[in-house]
Amino acid sequence: MTLLQREREIIVSNEYIDNFDFDEVKEFIKGASKNLFISHKFKTRDNILVQPRGGFPTYDKVFELYGEFKASNVDVLPLTIDSNTRLNDYAMAKKMLALSEENDTNMLNGYPLVNHGYRTTRKMMVHYDTPVSLRHGTPDARLLIETALASGIFEIEGGPITYLLPYSKNFPLDKAFLYWKYVERVCAEYSKLNEPINRESFGPLSATLQPPAIVIVIQLLEMLLSLEEGVKSFSVSFSQTGSMNQDIVSSNVIKKLARKYADKFGHDDAVINLVYHQWMGAFPYNKTYSDSLINTSTVIAAMVGADKIITKTRDEAFGIPTKESNAQAVANVKYTLNMLKGLPNVHDEAEEQNLTLQVDEILEAVFNDSADTLWRKVFNSIKKGYIDIPFSPHIINNNQVITVRDDKGNIRIYNKGNLPLSQKSFEFDREKIRLSKGESVVEKIIQDIGVML
Repeated sequence: MTLLQREREIIVSNEYIDNFDFDEVKEFIKGASKNLFISHKFKTRDNILVQPRGGFPTYDKVFELYGEFKASNVDVLPLTIDSNTRLNDYAMAKKMLALSEENDTNMLNGYPLVNHGYRTTRKMMVHYDTPVSLRHGTPDARLLIETALASGIFEIEGGPITYLLPYSKNFPLDKAFLYWKYVERVCAEYSKLNEPINRESFGPLSATLQPPAIVIVIQLLEMLLSLEEGVKSFSVSFSQTGSMNQDIVSSNVIKKLARKYADKFGHDDAVINLVYHQWMGAFPYNKTYSDSLINTSTVIAAMVGADKIITKTRDEAFGIPTKESNAQAVANVKYTLNMLKGLPNVHDEAEEQNLTLQVDEILEAVFNDSADTLWRKVFNSIKKGYIDIPFSPHIINNNQVITVRDDKGNIRIYNKGNLPLSQKSFEFDREKIRLSKGESVVEKIIQDIGVML
């Protein structure tokens, strides 16, 4: 038995889950329908894949949600995990699941996959025969991912940076790197049996005024950490910035650099996909404005050549959408995408060159760290502030980088903190910022956060 397999045996020896049968799971994945693999769907698609968000505590409600989505011609189904499971509190998740089932009330904000177990959940996955993406936000996702893969969920979102710094305050970052290394290795092992398991990083980060350079740096580093463990299918992502031009620039740079760095590190056989998140900031209460925002982001997704778009609903400002509203959003996005085929490529050379320079400068500082492994180099770089996520709650994040919008809505770096940017690349951003007479930076930030309200 390998060292990894011994660790896996320990992880699944948990009182809150089914008895785990690794041989049976291996045979299931080996013979699983190609339709369950988004890596296969990416290869055979004729348009941008559309994926909503969504998840309920009980099996029956998720089953009904998937029925609504399938009726709207969805391409990828979501499975959003509840907060207790994200925190590895399976005891509380079990109690709240029981209450949800007894009272027909949602006592959890997602699906407690570990408590439902892979044997039960797999029935739903096989029934719908559609790729499912696991959306969770878990620093230690080892048991969750084992259960998901055994269930037939073959796309795993997240990573040690994107599922920690935007979500957590105190969880140790070094442990997150090691726990996600386990996840990558398990995904790589199962990828040998059928189509590849797809890993996807979470580009929105804290979803508030994120500078594209930081987003792209983190996407590329999580990609490299995944590929070095043997993963062959990876999706980088980012969310709508509020500037169409900046979104197009970001997409051109991230696609170019993802391929460049994957090849540079010897992963030329890896398939890299691009995912675009519709607006992740505060949504307008006016539902007509919400519709316009969603339609605009759909147009941008087509313009940037995304492989997948993750949708929002017109009810976003009011809480968790109904299954009907969620399905309607999918149908509307699919309808809009059908009108947007064959859009021309657009380039803003000056913006692309500077964003490329910023990303390369930060990555060079990361790679030049004296640590002996990539994850330690990244860990040290976060501690030094070379990687700094605005509005992150985590104690290790420096929180010195300040961003505001310029007159055209582009997110610009106002204070670079310890980011290892040259004067040239920093001034490119800084000189485009204009504060109104008497306006403070704090007032500008507040205004820019609510730009879509």
